[in-house]
Amino acid sequence: MFRSRFMLVLLLPLLLLTMAFRQSPLIDPAPIAVPAGMNDVQVGKAVKAALLGRGWTVTDEQAGSTSAQLSRDKWVAKIRVDFDTKQVQIRYVDSTNLKYEVKRDGTRLIHSNYMGWMQYLSGDIGRNLELISATAG
Repeated sequence: MFRSRFMLVLLLPLLLLTMAFRQSPLIDPAPIAVPAGMNDVQVGKAVKAALLGRGWTVTDEQAGSTSAQLSRDKWVAKIRVDFDTKQVQIRYVDSTNLKYEVKRDGTRLIHSNYMGWMQYLSGDIGRNLELISATAG
């Protein structure tokens, strides 16, 4: 009995440290360039198609901006995608149960899965923009 408790005491810091590594710095993805000649409607369609394709729910649409959320089990991620005919910018808005925190130095941290989702979404938006641009021209 003593031995198992001793092992637990030894392993607990390691488990806590491992959980902390599941956080990554939250950095909004770099702006995505829009190919020349595209209009706002085309850019909006590219953004919405990428969101829906990745399982996001569009919660609000306005001229030049789309808000969306991704919900799974007990966590939720909310983003806003601002766009015009020059670029598309994805921004973090809020989350639940994704280990979001702001350090004293202002560094924002979030569960590392979120950063992967942003990378995939950004790539999908870029590909959609290229496809729409190629078929429209």
